[in-house]
Amino acid sequence: MMDNMTYPVILTLMMPKDTKSYRHVYFICFLALYVLILSINIRLVMVIVMEKALHEPMYIFLGHLCVNGIYGASGFYPKMLFDLISDSYVISSNMCTLQTFVIYSSLLSEITILTVMAYDRYVAICKPLDYHSKLSKNTCVKLVLLSLLVSNSLSVASVLLSKLRPFCKYHIDKLYCDNWSIVKLSCASNFVNNVLGYAMAVLFLSFIVFIIVSYFKLISACKASLENRKKFWQTCLPHIFSLINFTVAYLFDIMYSRYGANDIPESLRNFLALELVIVPPVFNPLIYGLNIRAVRKRVFTSCVASRVNVSQTIKT
Repeated sequence: MMDNMTYPVILTLMMPKDTKSYRHVYFICFLALYVLILSINIRLVMVIVMEKALHEPMYIFLGHLCVNGIYGASGFYPKMLFDLISDSYVISSNMCTLQTFVIYSSLLSEITILTVMAYDRYVAICKPLDYHSKLSKNTCVKLVLLSLLVSNSLSVASVLLSKLRPFCKYHIDKLYCDNWSIVKLSCASNFVNNVLGYAMAVLFLSFIVFIIVSYFKLISACKASLENRKKFWQTCLPHIFSLINFTVAYLFDIMYSRYGANDIPESLRNFLALELVIVPPVFNPLIYGLNIRAVRKRVFTSCVASRVNVSQTIKT
């Protein structure tokens, strides 16, 4: 048993299947995914920042969601790409803790901001006259900061509890570090970690319940007004897709981390592990960019303008 707070501990990670044969193929695929995540999220954030018409609460929260997607993806892809190019699947305990913090604070921040976005849609459709008073720019900033405070505080507490535990095993059966995988490396009692985990699960479920209740009220409000129904389909449908997408990915991760077993095929285990770091950061900007007319119009206009500028530069 080794005290990982005192001595540098090197941990091994799971190797992707058939790494020797397909290592460079994996590298190209993960690099393409990372570039895609960066490009579509940065493009959407730039459009929101540069277009004054999009300086509204819903788009401010959407911008935060995209920045959070970049942050979370950066906790996984650079390390995975380095492992593939170097063909060495090891990580120090300190870097493992950092990776866990980045990925999990990103996930917690995503569910909190999705909850805030549900509240935004509830006020916009059910109480339109109070919208600008209840969701002023100052309030939006406070809500974004609150989501960051909640997610980072819970992540720090969870990661520290795992970090303080002495290791007696040194292999993580996953492509990246997560909190429960670190907990399982210790032979000490995991009672406190379980209590915190259940508390976070209750908090997660409370966010989901809040969102569901707000949507029941939204649906009842939309029955009486054609305009509200249009607003619902244009702005709430992407939010519902994002929430379902995130919830399914999160449940897959819990199933893999807590209940994963060696009798599950390795390809399925890898899929469950990667679902959380691939699907939300790719599909969130695509869902919103394609479904919300104001965003879609301005993204398309900016893309056309940039292509025209590039062609004019080449001609000159």
